[in-house]
Amino acid sequence: MELRGKNAIVTGAARGIGRGIALKLAEAGANLALVDIGSQKDPALTYNLAAQSDLNRTLEEVKRYEGKAVSILADVTKFADCERMARETAEKLGSVDILVNNAGIIGVGAVATMSEELWDRIMAVNAKGPFLCAKACIPYLTKNKEGAIVNIASIAAKAGRATLSAYCASKFAVVALTQALAEELGPSNIRVNAICPGFLRTAMFTDVLNKAIAPALGAGEGEAIDRLARDNTYLGREQTPADIGEAVVYLCKADNVTGASLTVAGGAEVH
Repeated sequence: MELRGKNAIVTGAARGIGRGIALKLAEAGANLALVDIGSQKDPALTYNLAAQSDLNRTLEEVKRYEGKAVSILADVTKFADCERMARETAEKLGSVDILVNNAGIIGVGAVATMSEELWDRIMAVNAKGPFLCAKACIPYLTKNKEGAIVNIASIAAKAGRATLSAYCASKFAVVALTQALAEELGPSNIRVNAICPGFLRTAMFTDVLNKAIAPALGAGEGEAIDRLARDNTYLGREQTPADIGEAVVYLCKADNVTGASLTVAGGAEVH
């Protein structure tokens, strides 16, 4: 599928991986609907989400390319918001050709002590969100008789990890949803794939995982990701939002690839 002139929705687009995906799609010629919740505070989480100013910055960066771009505030855990997101994209850009389900959150804690609120919130954003966004966009995608959905999972979808039960479970669910949707939507010529990112220096890592992992690794502030990338990847280096963006572009273009989960982790979790 040629991406120039196609219309893509990217959720969680305000910063990090979402921004990297948006920029690579814009570079490939796609028009962008940049979606984020627009509120930093979530009572279930220990870190701040992206601010609306972050979404505005992504919008300005994307506008440097030839295509059109709009920003949309939406909560992916609410179907009414997802329906509005799809409708506004079609109205402002002309259609919905690509959906990238990137919005996600993380929390750390042992099962015995994790709050039900944290578990439910992680599952709502990470697993229910892609379901609701896909449900809202499928009528537009099937109308076009061509399209692509890319779900952002994680290497945490390849193996469960202690203190990351909710996050791992949610990302396992994303991979299963990807495979089911690929079978459902194949007859409509809509391809559905997932990407499993590895070690990235995003807010999830710097604000949450670093604090949880660094002491066990004997690493100093900010060194945990360097240690993990060095010791757990074949290439010995961390990944970047641009790396994930390039993988999204590939999966959007690859006309005969569907139901796949592409690991972008420098050789980590190759199974």
